[in-house]
Amino acid sequence: MSQDWDAGRLDSDLEGVAFDTLAVRAGQHRTPEAEHGDPMFFTSSYVFRTAADAAARFAGEVPGNVYSRYTNPTVRAFEERIAALEGAEQAVATATGMAAIMAVVMSLCSAGDHVLVSRSVFGSTISLFEKYFKRFGVEVDYVPLADLSAWDAAIKANTKLLFVESPSNPLAELVDIAALAEIAHAKGAMLVVDNCFCTPALQQPLKLGADVVVHSATKFIDGQGRCMGGVVAGRSEQMKEVVGFLRTAGPTLSPFNAWVFLKGLETLGLRMKAHCANAQALAEWLEQQDGIEKVHYAGLKSHPQHDLALRQQRGFGAVVSFEVKGGKEGAWRFIDATRLVSITANLGDSKTTITHPSTTSHGRLSPQEREAAGIRDSLIRVAVGLEDVADLQADLARGLAAL
Repeated sequence: MSQDWDAGRLDSDLEGVAFDTLAVRAGQHRTPEAEHGDPMFFTSSYVFRTAADAAARFAGEVPGNVYSRYTNPTVRAFEERIAALEGAEQAVATATGMAAIMAVVMSLCSAGDHVLVSRSVFGSTISLFEKYFKRFGVEVDYVPLADLSAWDAAIKANTKLLFVESPSNPLAELVDIAALAEIAHAKGAMLVVDNCFCTPALQQPLKLGADVVVHSATKFIDGQGRCMGGVVAGRSEQMKEVVGFLRTAGPTLSPFNAWVFLKGLETLGLRMKAHCANAQALAEWLEQQDGIEKVHYAGLKSHPQHDLALRQQRGFGAVVSFEVKGGKEGAWRFIDATRLVSITANLGDSKTTITHPSTTSHGRLSPQEREAAGIRDSLIRVAVGLEDVADLQADLARGLAAL
């Protein structure tokens, strides 16, 4: 590759390269001092050459860093790498995944706009729409994720956004992203996809027709449960509005967290292949065990959307959910009997985690809301890590014995 220090980014050298190369190299800025690494820029503000230079940068008339609330070289490198991986024109990093969702709605919607949300989303996402966005005059309705006719029927004249997770948390439900994008665009709405479970290593919603992608970078993008962060990706026209919100409201990603995520992205493709292989083996094993009433994993032929997953994903992901006999008491006995896996609601870690969704990630929802989302008291979610799968099976066998 070129060693011309004035060239800055390597974008021209990366045109047409494969995903794993982009995951390692995209967004990298080479300098004589940091030619092989990704430098961390710990500064709140920047020095300008002249007063006129400062004025031009603040006005956006010339490119350059202004203030680390919304312009930082390390954060920008992370944004450029995510944009390259998702096939987006631009990406904008945020402090958390929830901040990414907030930034999308606050920047692209106004009071009086209507948003359609899948019933099958993370509990905090429902809380954000119900308790806060509605308070500021945004209308919100909920639709079964996979039912395209229900989406089409629910769109109103003032519908601005359709928001989905695919695969969903925690039941691994899918929607045909390309078909839903056509429905949204035919009625003047935008489709936003939370791509957290697949990551761009397994699915690129923008290439399927979605308008905006959001991530909790806290999950698989980091990969080791170290840092909080989020990111929004899409067309530059839309991302300009998101940057404007970030500049004013300040849900900013720290440079250190951005640097950690850059390191995580370097192994994303390899990790997701290993996650998927372990999850597939564990799901197939669970489906054969007494005490298990149902396994939710799109890699299983028994999953109602297995064929759709084959068409629009390059893998089935790392999250396996299953229902056990005995309701809540049975689920808690199962979880408490494990010794190797971590009892925590986080996911996307190299370490396998296990949780009881109805009392943790979806615990703030009403019983009626959980029922509508299919979150039963008997449900357990396992985010499969990178341990040896035989050891994971042996640990979950302890849970089965406790039933």
